[in-house]
Amino acid sequence: MRSEPIGRVIAALPGEPGVYRFRDDRGRAIYLGRATDLRHRVASYWGDLGDRRHLRRMVPQVTRIEALPCDSVHEATWLERNLLETSKPRWNRVRGGLEVPTYVTLTRTATAARLGVVHSPVGAGVPGAPGAPDGTGVRTFGPYLGGTRSRLAVDGLDRALGLAYAGDRLGGFDRDMARVRGVSALERTARAELAAAALVGEPAALAQVTQCLVARRDEAAAALAFEVAAKIQAEIAALAWLTAPQRVTVDGGPDADVAGWCDGILVRLEVHGGRLTRWQERSVTRASAAPLLEATPPTWADFAERAARQAAALRAAAAR
Repeated sequence: MRSEPIGRVIAALPGEPGVYRFRDDRGRAIYLGRATDLRHRVASYWGDLGDRRHLRRMVPQVTRIEALPCDSVHEATWLERNLLETSKPRWNRVRGGLEVPTYVTLTRTATAARLGVVHSPVGAGVPGAPGAPDGTGVRTFGPYLGGTRSRLAVDGLDRALGLAYAGDRLGGFDRDMARVRGVSALERTARAELAAAALVGEPAALAQVTQCLVARRDEAAAALAFEVAAKIQAEIAALAWLTAPQRVTVDGGPDADVAGWCDGILVRLEVHGGRLTRWQERSVTRASAAPLLEATPPTWADFAERAARQAAALRAAAAR
């Protein structure tokens, strides 16, 4: 791109999470990435690239910038992975992503309840699905990206709710810990349900768990146990990551054709098996876009409309 419109295009990007894509003068996608802050991340390519020789070769080939805003960094990470698994542009080094997909399990038996992290879904379904009958079985939550984050989030839930100490068959040490923590087997069901509610992002449950962890973190810091405080802060951040809004990857979700239109620009997204896997932009009239807009599921309408507004803003900035 000419240096003159670069500043205007970058200024038209939002300071929020999302996925960005670079195209060359033949309209080919040459790079796709994700960002916590789209404006800051894209601007960095036109800053000091230091010894990143591959970027110094790629950036002069960029003639168009596209961006798809997301509701969270977690969602942007999933979207980047899905798109790269479908089609890898020339300058991307790997297909898919580096983060490991995981699931969190809540296992309940007649005598105990425990949380775990696995790499494949098991048991009684997905977020929001009911557990197995009679309070037994396994309930699965996810998928999430990042094994370390998932394990930290589980550690935080265990720290806040003490499920490990709510069993009927505890050893001596665990019985002492249950007494110190004020945990009773009689509370096992309520604590397990609170964990489940937090994992599906129920606001009151998530706030209760987070407030408990914040209090524990502050107590550790006041006692000069800074490593413990740092670990708890990491658990808080990981739980926020897992429960952040994201709709681009839902196991078993429906297929959908999603479209948004603004100022002559149509953004079309394809969802297959609950995963958003294709992203296209082109110039069309409102009349031509109408059938696609009418077919867009209501649950995707706001996402598509925001994508179209962003696409139109970038095209307008580049054309000025």
